[in-house]
Amino acid sequence: MIQKVSAMDVRKHFGDLLNDVHYRHNTVLITKAGKPMGALIDVELFEKIRLMETEFHRMTNELAKAYEGVDPIVAEAEIQEAIEALKNQ
Repeated sequence: MIQKVSAMDVRKHFGDLLNDVHYRHNTVLITKAGKPMGALIDVELFEKIRLMETEFHRMTNELAKAYEGVDPIVAEAEIQEAIEALKNQ
C-alpha cells in the first residue's frame, strides 16, 4: 500500500510510519505542498532496487562496449529490432 503523507506529518509520526514500512511493507510517499519529494520504503525493496540499478548499469556498459564505433543510426535500428522481437514472443 502507498500512503501519501506530508513532510510535516512525517516529522510528527516518523516512528509509526517507520513501523508501517518495516512490519507491513507499506510505502510512504512524502509530499511537500502537495508535491512528491521522497519516499520511505522497506529495506527488502530498497535492496531489490539497488540490485536492479547495478544490473542496469552493467548491461548498459556492456551494450556501450558492443556498439563502440558503430554508427548510432545502425545501433538504434538494431536495438529497436531486438525490442520488437521480444515484444512479439
